Amino acid sequence: MFPDTLLGNNLFLYQNMLKVNIETFSYDQTEILKNIQFELEPGEHLAVLGESGCGKSTLLHLIYGLLQLEKGSLHWDSKELKGPKFNLVPGEPFIKLVAQEYNVMPFTTVAENVAEHLSRRDPEEDSIRVQELLEVVNLDEFSETMVKNLSGGQKQRVALAKALAKQPELLLLDEPFSHIDTFRKNKLRRKLYDYLKEKNIACITATHDAAEALAFSDHLLLLKDGTMEALGSPEQIYGSVANVYQAGFFDEVNLLPAFLSNSDDRSGEMILFPHMLMYSAEATEIKVIVQKSYFKGSHYLIYSEWNGQAVFFEHSKRLEKGESLYLTIAE
Repeated sequence: MFPDTLLGNNLFLYQNMLKVNIETFSYDQTEILKNIQFELEPGEHLAVLGESGCGKSTLLHLIYGLLQLEKGSLHWDSKELKGPKFNLVPGEPFIKLVAQEYNVMPFTTVAENVAEHLSRRDPEEDSIRVQELLEVVNLDEFSETMVKNLSGGQKQRVALAKALAKQPELLLLDEPFSHIDTFRKNKLRRKLYDYLKEKNIACITATHDAAEALAFSDHLLLLKDGTMEALGSPEQIYGSVANVYQAGFFDEVNLLPAFLSNSDDRSGEMILFPHMLMYSAEATEIKVIVQKSYFKGSHYLIYSEWNGQAVFFEHSKRLEKGESLYLTIAE
């Protein structure tokens, strides 16, 4: 996603590794994706965020080559990715897809699963490679365990390690942490995405986890009904949400009249996240009645009402139902 760069008197065009241009894609006359365009450089991580059924998995399957794109184009450098009609074996050898259905062999060990696609010419080198990948996915203690005896989350991690075995140039992840408990998930995500950066492997993650998308991606694509709702850096997307749909991915949403703000434009409505509203010791136009307090660890999320509509804000302590207080908009 970098522009052309001029060095001296020569113009060097830095080819984007992946170029996606999907005009439209349909299943049985039902349009699933439309007007999807983006580019991805080596080592970059794109998170695709959207509701269930919005086309996230379909997008990954098109890029990998499991589905045929009739209207549009997919390129890897100067090579066109032509899809299953042109490839005897669906899928590109330099791309790996970790789908929601695990591609693991249940009646072999974890180590044997990961080593499946290695050359087998140098057993010692293969063993070192397998151990390295098992450490990335936190499964080194289960090297000799039969995969059939693992939990769903552990099998998911085996599938991740298998996909990395031959070090692909592009890794496609479809809800890769959906069956992994929170205790292990945070450490695993840090280790995996750090490893991809270190090895300069581009990655696209389809997810419904907004916190993951914000924390670990370089670029964020929001999908709505199969179309691009927004595309940019996580900071850009979060800092400039344009509507309630976009904001709803990241937190509870307050939609309040703009005349309550101190900005020059006081017409229409404004979208505010809970942390943008603060308790005021002085009377303001936003007098709310507390309905419920939700403990969030570092703070409480307060559900309240103002003029018959829901208002969410953060507070340092629990507030009782029926309690009234004033809020102000954070500067």
